[in-house]
Amino acid sequence: MGEIVGAGILAHSPTIMLPREVRHELNDGREISLVPALAELRAEVFERLDYDTVVVFDSHWATTVEYVIAAQPHRSGLYTSEELPRGMRQIPYDFPGDPKLAHATAGFAGRHGTWITPIEDPYLPIHYATVNLWHHLGVPGKRWMGIGCCQTADVEDNLRLGRALADGIAATDRKVLLVASGAFSHTFWNLRELRAHEASDPIHVRTPQARAADEQRIAWMERGDHASVLAGMPDFLRYKPEARFGHYLMMLGALGEERCTAPGRLVGDYENATGTGQAHVWFDRPLDGWTASAGPTPISQGHAT
Repeated sequence: MGEIVGAGILAHSPTIMLPREVRHELNDGREISLVPALAELRAEVFERLDYDTVVVFDSHWATTVEYVIAAQPHRSGLYTSEELPRGMRQIPYDFPGDPKLAHATAGFAGRHGTWITPIEDPYLPIHYATVNLWHHLGVPGKRWMGIGCCQTADVEDNLRLGRALADGIAATDRKVLLVASGAFSHTFWNLRELRAHEASDPIHVRTPQARAADEQRIAWMERGDHASVLAGMPDFLRYKPEARFGHYLMMLGALGEERCTAPGRLVGDYENATGTGQAHVWFDRPLDGWTASAGPTPISQGHAT
């Protein structure tokens, strides 16, 4: 029987791919904390834990009428970003996928009242929310499997995807790390103002209110109070979290939703990236499991949208 052995919401901001000297130039001569934090996570988690597959909830991969899972047995190539080709160009990636887990997850879509399609097409595009984190965290031989964020999904839909994934993991022998790849609040500065706000200091987050909302959710995550994050989604959506926070919600659905009590640790600092709130929060699997009290996976229940 498979299991989830670790999880985290991680920042994939383009700045983590820039040369060190460019990062220092943009950040008033200092290093941003996101890059050394990823090195710390690689050494302490990705190179040490016993796991088979990394599942990435990719906030840059938007689908519309269903959830799509990358089901190729292997993915490799060179990635150039259409958004920022000056800073992210011809980045090599090469990793095995996990068709078995992709198809197992899709097999539970009906049980949870959702739509999931595994796609094995080798020409399926890949996105930097996956490539950037694999560049820093990818360990040779470990499988990586991406899941897109459905742009028509609400909170409940995202949780249902997570429930199906949890069942797919349980039905296989996979030990899995979950990576919610995306930001917190996600409003950029306007182009004419943007270059004055590229430093990582969170005073540059687009509004003080967005920063406060981000920091409140990080505090809840650090306490393991995922129930408050979930209950607070209607308010948080006012600050336009990336992908409507679908990356975190899908992860939380797999971890038990409001029953998840795993405390997070902020690795690095909460930082700005051209107006958006960025942070790495990692959740180690508690000895007594992800939830305070074990119970059956819910098939359907209402949550705020």
